[in-house]
Amino acid sequence: MKPFLSFENVSFAYHNLKGETQAIQNLSFQIEEGEFVAIVGPSGCGKSTLLSLISGLFEPEEGSIIFRTENSRPTVGYMLQRDHLFPWRTIWSNCMLGLEIQHSKTKDKIAYAEYLMKEYNLWEVRNKKPNELSGGMRQRAALIRTLVLNPDLFLLDEPFSALDFQTRIEVSEDIAIIIRNSVKTVVLITHDIQEAISLSDRVIVLSNRPAKVVREIPIKLTCTDKSVLATRTAPEFNDYFNLIWEDLKGKEETT
Repeated sequence: MKPFLSFENVSFAYHNLKGETQAIQNLSFQIEEGEFVAIVGPSGCGKSTLLSLISGLFEPEEGSIIFRTENSRPTVGYMLQRDHLFPWRTIWSNCMLGLEIQHSKTKDKIAYAEYLMKEYNLWEVRNKKPNELSGGMRQRAALIRTLVLNPDLFLLDEPFSALDFQTRIEVSEDIAIIIRNSVKTVVLITHDIQEAISLSDRVIVLSNRPAKVVREIPIKLTCTDKSVLATRTAPEFNDYFNLIWEDLKGKEETT
């Protein structure tokens, strides 16, 4: 069966009056359906550009981006570093926003949103405004707003980076459980190596700009407890961390 998503020698550059900046060059990799892939790389190497290419916000200048459904792109759910909840709407009405825009506010989808809010401790605060909630609760609401649309593909652009360490662990745990239970394909951009290892099935390490694939690392942890904290105590965890760290350190030293 064909991969869910394939990058084949993709190149992309930003252009302005001063010239061009090559963000990605001859980038190739594949992602399988239902796979959770984390992408790490030096700052400014083109990680967010990659998500924009996957989502269709940008088109490659060279090469091809091929989806299993060749005639159409999959539906995409996009989570950014900030929750972007509308401050004048309640948490519930924020979660309903995408359904309203798509005119798809069906009983089943409303019931699913209610289930998710109860399951992840937002139901009791559904009538509050975003500024009355913690950052972690707002990110949960942002995920539910995306999840009720039932996208085929989740793109996560450092969605936990604005949170403190404890909240980051808790929210990444919740979001990983929610997404895995929904059996979605996920691409996570992160600077946090530990986060990449503990959440993903595979880590793709990128080079400095223009980004190329340095290494692809399947993550296989032998711990029986798959919680975010427990995975960090797995015997293989430090080996994966050191391997990725050396790749990233080597790339930074060559700049």
